[in-house]
Amino acid sequence: MGDSIFGMKRIHRRLFAVNDKIAAVDRELRLARSELEYHRSINEDAQRDAAIGNYIDREEASLTRGDVRRFEKTIDRLAAKQESLYVKQAKLLDRLPG
Repeated sequence: MGDSIFGMKRIHRRLFAVNDKIAAVDRELRLARSELEYHRSINEDAQRDAAIGNYIDREEASLTRGDVRRFEKTIDRLAAKQESLYVKQAKLLDRLPG
């Protein structure tokens, strides 16, 4: 019986740790999505300016497009990490009795 109680405590500790990681990734995702919207807005303005502007405007548009892509990749990476944590959470929950 002692082994099963120890095992249960271990599962609970791991589950709490996974839940903390999920919460942290959720916060990061919210921030990244907010930043992405900001950069998309800047990028839209830069793309419009580039369409009627000079080479400096086109360079700026290229930079802002890159910022948008970086945030999109960051969000994709965080979403994948989040999904992985949810899978780990589900596996741990399945190991609990009841």
